[in-house]
Amino acid sequence: MKEIFERRSVRKFADREVEAEKLEAVLRAGMAAPSAGNQRPWEFYIVRDREKLEALSKLSRYAGPLAAAPLAIVTVCDPEGKRFAEVAATDMAACTENLWLGAVSEGLATVWIGVYPYEERVNFTNQILGIPAGKYVFSILPLGYPAEEKTAEDRFRPLPDSRALKPKQKKSKDLITLTL
Repeated sequence: MKEIFERRSVRKFADREVEAEKLEAVLRAGMAAPSAGNQRPWEFYIVRDREKLEALSKLSRYAGPLAAAPLAIVTVCDPEGKRFAEVAATDMAACTENLWLGAVSEGLATVWIGVYPYEERVNFTNQILGIPAGKYVFSILPLGYPAEEKTAEDRFRPLPDSRALKPKQKKSKDLITLTL
């Protein structure tokens, strides 16, 4: 669970290539994500081309880190013909999180750049990357070695009162009924 608690959004990358073995390990982590009915609607595009990374960095005000990253993993959803196509985006979110945790495990850094469900972002990225009709870019993760140090932050917030975990708890100011 160490990767879960050490994961941070890193937007500055060192001028250092990512080794093929580490990239493969990160992709394996993404492919290990759960999906509805094991449908695995994901595809991965690895972008190293500087011009494409620069173009993708114009996607939104949050996409700037792409311009300086050694590479990016673009997650593409192919919902066509999937038994549970309506929840493919949920599968893609689990996959993206696994990619991120895989990166942390390999000593790499990333930040989740959201594309889907914003139609203008989907169209923008699909055009730059030549994504076929019926598929869409879900997220982009610039990937590299961190050039900035970010310390882990404890985000745990205890429940407002210890009674919240007792069976048949009534309504309280901060918590609505919890029955165990």
